[in-house]
Amino acid sequence: MPERLPAPAIDSHTHLDACGVTSPAELSVVLARAEAAGIERVVTVADDLAAARWAAEASTWDERVFAAVAIHPTRTKDFGETERSEVERLARGERVVAVGETGLDYYWDYSPPAAQQEAFRWHIDLAKRLGKPLMIHDREAHDDVLRVLDEEGAPDTVVFHCFSGDADMARRCVAAGYVLSFAGTVTFRNARALHEAARLVPSEQYLVETDAPFLTPHPFRGRPNEPYCAAYTVSGLADLRGESVEDVANAVRANAERVFRLPSVTSS
Repeated sequence: MPERLPAPAIDSHTHLDACGVTSPAELSVVLARAEAAGIERVVTVADDLAAARWAAEASTWDERVFAAVAIHPTRTKDFGETERSEVERLARGERVVAVGETGLDYYWDYSPPAAQQEAFRWHIDLAKRLGKPLMIHDREAHDDVLRVLDEEGAPDTVVFHCFSGDADMARRCVAAGYVLSFAGTVTFRNARALHEAARLVPSEQYLVETDAPFLTPHPFRGRPNEPYCAAYTVSGLADLRGESVEDVANAVRANAERVFRLPSVTSS
């Protein structure tokens, strides 16, 4: 376990179902570990319809859990009216705080780019109609993601989950008012372009996430991830930015509260 953060923070993107959580009791165990490290709330995120139903349900099990629902771009080959109707129904839930993760993924060859872009446009429209943040998955598709957002007109709040761009991409996102969420990859020693990007983002435009069970931060890279590990990423981001861990934790919490409209919690 990492040393407890000097101020409470939030894991803005995790997949609790993929972490093996199947019941309220198992959820409590995972959240207890997270809270011991200073990660006091989490947003659990869906990537398919079953996961969307699960996330929406799990968000009612514990007041420390919120949800985001969408169909992952790699799963949009068969994205029809049934999926659209169900995602919209779930996204209207009180504890569903974002539409995501949606976007474009040109790394995997599971769904054609045209199908991904059509689904992405639909999710953008949904976020705007519901007045909820859009949580974006962007893998090797930076230019097309920005182009589609521009063509459709971005929602008021856009979060780039697991930001993977360089400094130029970060500047473009910052200028557009988007929020960049940094995962454990920002702590990897060879991620120099990402380090440069993380240093230039204004303090009100970043979040921290685990994307658990994936992308475990240094020093446990390659091992299973869990929300408590967000504390390592908060500390790593503070080192990169030359700021105190407390200041970064406070920024992460305040930004997540604003972005996802969560109840405010005063730093302890």
